[in-house]
Amino acid sequence: MKAGDKIAALPGQPDGGVDFDQYSGYVTVDEKNGRALFYYLAEAPRGAASKPLLLWLNGGPGCSSFGIGAMQELGPFRVNSDNKTLSRNKNAWNNVANVIFLESPAGVGFSYSNTSSDYDLSGDQRAADDAYLFLVNWLERFPEYKSRPFYISGESYAGHYVPELAATILIQNSYDDAKTAIINLRGILVGNPLLDWRMNFKGQVDYYWSHGLMSDEVFANITRHCDDDSDSDVGACDGAVQAVDAGQLDYYNIYAPVCVDAANGGSYYPTSAQLPDPCSYHYTYSYLNDPAVQVALHARPTTWSGCANLNWTDSPASMVPTISWLVENKLPVWIFSGDFDTVCPLPATRYSIRDLKLRITTPWRPWTVNMEVGGYVQQYKGGFTFASVRGAGHMVPSSQPERALILLDSFLKGVLPPYVPEQ
Repeated sequence: MKAGDKIAALPGQPDGGVDFDQYSGYVTVDEKNGRALFYYLAEAPRGAASKPLLLWLNGGPGCSSFGIGAMQELGPFRVNSDNKTLSRNKNAWNNVANVIFLESPAGVGFSYSNTSSDYDLSGDQRAADDAYLFLVNWLERFPEYKSRPFYISGESYAGHYVPELAATILIQNSYDDAKTAIINLRGILVGNPLLDWRMNFKGQVDYYWSHGLMSDEVFANITRHCDDDSDSDVGACDGAVQAVDAGQLDYYNIYAPVCVDAANGGSYYPTSAQLPDPCSYHYTYSYLNDPAVQVALHARPTTWSGCANLNWTDSPASMVPTISWLVENKLPVWIFSGDFDTVCPLPATRYSIRDLKLRITTPWRPWTVNMEVGGYVQQYKGGFTFASVRGAGHMVPSSQPERALILLDSFLKGVLPPYVPEQ
């Protein structure tokens, strides 16, 4: 089955072929209901046999790890504005690891279930259980990875997915009858995560005010009426929040240009844009809905979309207890945060980290890329590490690809990102 999953070539890939192996296909996680998850594996161009395996999960819940994560963020290709051809991403994460992108849960991207009621039973627990079953079965198809160091990464609602899957793996590894199915998990790395619903709201309010997106008066009104520690009036809180009008911004990256719908049905960006291209989703959508592309990917014919509207049945209010448990069980946990994001903003992440109540071992300091500040980093007892990424939005590998790759490489090596003082 591994040979059947190998991608001969993707339509529009750069002339001359590519210098790495790529695979995609389905792994069934529920035979009875016909629930199957789609994956895409991009192996490393050099030294693939000695590099670790990294699983990437996008959030949502219900957004595509392949179409968003691989094709717009950290995968080896970008879809060009002609909707048909691909260009290489020189800062792709498969430069330092073999990266597998998982469409999770069923109903997202190319993943599916033959039992439609499955989509109404989606939730954190099922997502973790299915992802674990996927890994166990996938490793049977790719046995060369069974003993390889394995890491999990993701962003946004993957602040739930990644810690929950990590906890599931550690628990399953601890069973006496699990000797042949042990997954060699070495650490997790999560960007701009949703960790705590209450702290996320508090962090958003602080971020909006401190970045000039709301007035002092609106900030004071929200603070007065939306205090969870008091008997606040829900209606008054909602009214205070509705008074916020930050205009037409990309709330995932408030300093980035926006994509505008054109009268002819196309799209464009009205200001000069560097990375990321704000219209990249439109290119990806067209490309992944090309029947020839779906055939090349071994995907079932379908209408691909970036995010699915699933009925979500369970979601813990806070992931702090789970992360605390992972740290207590000596699993390296790194969290990073792009500082231009309002959706899961840096202050929200800091509030949740504060709730972990961990002792600082390496104080807050800059880290650098090409003699520029790439962000700031702090480490805590147990190896827990928090890093900011300067000038990055919610999708850090898209808006700051080189800085994201340096951060990943440091994580995999188990060292803090470098700091080169100004000469």
